[in-house]
Amino acid sequence: MTNVQALTLPAESAEWSLPSRRKVGVIGLITTESALFTIFVTAYLFYIGKSTTGPYPNQVLELPILATICLLSSSLTVVLAERAFRRGHIGGFQLWWLITILLAIAFLSSTAFEWQRLILKEHLTIATNLFGTTYYSLVGLHASHVIVGLILLVLVLILSLRGHVTQAHAEHIEMLSWYWHFVDGIWVIVFTVVYVIGR
Repeated sequence: MTNVQALTLPAESAEWSLPSRRKVGVIGLITTESALFTIFVTAYLFYIGKSTTGPYPNQVLELPILATICLLSSSLTVVLAERAFRRGHIGGFQLWWLITILLAIAFLSSTAFEWQRLILKEHLTIATNLFGTTYYSLVGLHASHVIVGLILLVLVLILSLRGHVTQAHAEHIEMLSWYWHFVDGIWVIVFTVVYVIGR
C-alpha cells in the first residue's frame, strides 16, 4: 500500500452535505427575533424611571410567579413530548404536547388578567406614560410570540390526532421545540428586566 492510498479517506466520510434548511431557517428566525427583543429590552431599560406621571412600576406591577412557572415548565414538557415522539410513543407525545399547550394557555391567561387589572383598575394603558408604552410593547411582543407558538402547537396536536404526523416529521417537531425554548428563554429576560430590575 502506498502512502497516497493510506491517506485516502473512504468516500462516505469525505462527503459533505448542506445543513438542514429547516434548522438554518429556524436559527435565522431566532437570531432575527433576538435582535428585535434586544431593541425592545434596551428601550425599556433606557426609559426606566423617566415617566413624569404615574402610575409607576413599583405601584402597579405584581410578580407573575405562577405564570412564569407555567411557561418555564412548558420547556420541560415539550422536551418530554419530543423525546416520546422520537421513540415512537405517539400517545406519550400527544399527552406531553397537550400539557405544553395547557401551560401556554395558563401563561397567556395570566397575562390577560394582569393587563385587565392594569387597564381597568390601575388605569395604565399604552398611552398613559413612558412606562405604559414600554411595558405593553415589550410584554406584548413576547405574548405575541407565545400566541404564534401556541397556534403551531395546537395545529401539530390536531394533525397528530388525525394521524398525519409521522416519524418523517421529527425535524419539524424539533424545530418547533427550538422555537418554544426561545420563547421561554426570552421570558426569563423580560421577567428580569420588567418585574425585577424595572420595579
